[in-house]
Amino acid sequence: RIQEGVSALAGYGGIFQRNTRASGVIPQISVMLGPCAGGAAYSPALTDFVFMVRDTSQMFITGPDVVRAVTGEEISQNGLGGADVHAETSGVCHFAYDDEETCLAEVRYLLGLLPQNNQEAPRPQPCTDPAGRRGEVLLDLVPADGNRPYDMVKVIEELVDDGEVLEVHERWARNIICALARLDGQVVGIVANQPQALAGVLDIEASEKAARFVQMCDAFNIPLITLLDVPGFLPGVDQEHGGIIRHGAKLLYAYCNATVPRISLILRKAYGGAYIVMDSQSIGADLTYAWPTNEIAVMGAEGAANVIFRRQIAAAEDPEAMRARMVKEYKSELMHPYYAAERGLVDDVIDPAATREVLVNSLAML
Repeated sequence: RIQEGVSALAGYGGIFQRNTRASGVIPQISVMLGPCAGGAAYSPALTDFVFMVRDTSQMFITGPDVVRAVTGEEISQNGLGGADVHAETSGVCHFAYDDEETCLAEVRYLLGLLPQNNQEAPRPQPCTDPAGRRGEVLLDLVPADGNRPYDMVKVIEELVDDGEVLEVHERWARNIICALARLDGQVVGIVANQPQALAGVLDIEASEKAARFVQMCDAFNIPLITLLDVPGFLPGVDQEHGGIIRHGAKLLYAYCNATVPRISLILRKAYGGAYIVMDSQSIGADLTYAWPTNEIAVMGAEGAANVIFRRQIAAAEDPEAMRARMVKEYKSELMHPYYAAERGLVDDVIDPAATREVLVNSLAML
């Protein structure tokens, strides 16, 4: 309480220190069922997962009254730090629900996917979904044309047991998906680009979201499966000035540092630094697979041809025809599906319909 003065502050300091000591040792979950203001908000921020309930829970460091006094901005408690704000804009909240019953049911579901501590693995469950179930529908779900979007969540649902997926930070940094699911009864962490949002590029928020998720999975012995369809990092002044290099490095560090089994699968395109950062073989992925539609390259064929064949295109009588020819040449020589496999940078080019079976067998081996 405010009237307890410095003693109240010292009490919170003690809680924060304990949160930090327990971090990565035991899973920590914060369930916000009311307001959480001031320094107290740092305790949930230190935990692995934050649940909030719409309209009844808020989190902020300085409340609307202080904001009004200092900046002159008028805003409600929910507008400043409600569940939707933290689930969509700030990324403080991992899960937001309409009522307490649903919220607590989801907390119980999450607990079933986590181990008791970092010395254990999550408990496996009996699985009735056949490990060798073929996913013919995947061929229709993912268009071969790399410029056409699709919903990566549907791909994940097709691969995992009974289509059950728990998305973490579902509404924040939507261009990347972080999810917990089961494969043949074993818990796995899935990181995947989402072509439906910003074409699946990596940006500052996506890098932070995925880095934290990878570190959590690594701490609690949850194997990682990475699904790639990434055109690169998001270009722009805001991203560069906001520190995309610094934030992108967090994701790179998290993957390089992870010691759990790691499997990566390239569905369509994987360009530039984003390909390396998304758990490529060169940074320590145990097994790397690709679909026959994969394109692994430094950049897209159009951009690459413009750089490499700039002089030939400029000197040509018909620059557009020359550009089209060079793009085609670049694609056939350097971007065909087996280019990376021939160099040992992809372990196998697999049948998309057999993906579930390949992933299950790979996890069993690792």
